[in-house]
Amino acid sequence: MPAVGFHASHEQLSPRRLLTAVQAAEAAGFQGAMCSDHLAPWSERQGHSGFAWAWLGAALQATTMKFGVVSAPGQRYHPAVSAQAIATLGDMFPGRFWAALGSGEALNEHVTGDRWPSKPDRDARLLECVHVIRALLRGEEVSHIGRVHVDRARVWTLSSTPPLLFGAAVSEETARVAGGWADGLITVNQPADVLKRVIDAFREGGGEGEPVSVQVHLSWAEDEDTALAIAHDQWRTSALGPELAWNLELPAQFDEATRFARPDDIRGPVLVSADPSRHAAWLIELSELGADALYLHHVGKEQEVFIDMFGEKVLPEVTS
Repeated sequence: MPAVGFHASHEQLSPRRLLTAVQAAEAAGFQGAMCSDHLAPWSERQGHSGFAWAWLGAALQATTMKFGVVSAPGQRYHPAVSAQAIATLGDMFPGRFWAALGSGEALNEHVTGDRWPSKPDRDARLLECVHVIRALLRGEEVSHIGRVHVDRARVWTLSSTPPLLFGAAVSEETARVAGGWADGLITVNQPADVLKRVIDAFREGGGEGEPVSVQVHLSWAEDEDTALAIAHDQWRTSALGPELAWNLELPAQFDEATRFARPDDIRGPVLVSADPSRHAAWLIELSELGADALYLHHVGKEQEVFIDMFGEKVLPEVTS
């Protein structure tokens, strides 16, 4: 059965509240955690964007769980800076930290003032960054001229075992490329046939035998109407297609683009139910598609009741 972890959404809660949440999640039986790495939230209603890398040090110290982060090197982060951050957490918490690398979103990256590249250019830039980061994590001195420039960089403090580098992918095409370089895949819940193709593409691209993790957006409340209202208020950006989601630059633009999204438009991208058993059944279905780990993201701002309920009624069904 899959491991079930907790997703910490920096867009929605302050770092202090997220730290309390992951401690509660560990006490409730969640087996790991991952977090986002945003400079801006998806919506002005979410209202937060704590610095993930500072928070990760505190969260790893405050718990005994493994943690991961989804991050985008190449624009907001120079790959040498990403490598140094990864190596430092790897040294401080051996075997407990992984990083998933993706091509990013304009929402977070436009702040540098550099041109936001096309998706093919972003994918090519990511591969260059992966090459640079892996070399730096091996202790090599790196110089590189391409979509990113690196001049005689070296990371001096290294972990005896470099942290795993996962590929972050939503589409089959990106997952297939990630299979050629990544130590694992992190993706998001999608319709079963789509998610199966994404996982298969990763395996076919070279990721056979590597772990697959799925971030699962869900909304639970004591009644169905409240659960749906939470999803619609906090995570209606899930109704947008990737061309908009990856390319809009400001939270206000996301709010405008989803102004006419209906509550029922959010069902599917967000698993909405007041029934814990229904949530358990959904998670078991995801695991049967080949997921080794599921990271649960309750899209509401109140996490404690969700953590307690799922720890008591959902995790035992999914992990037993």
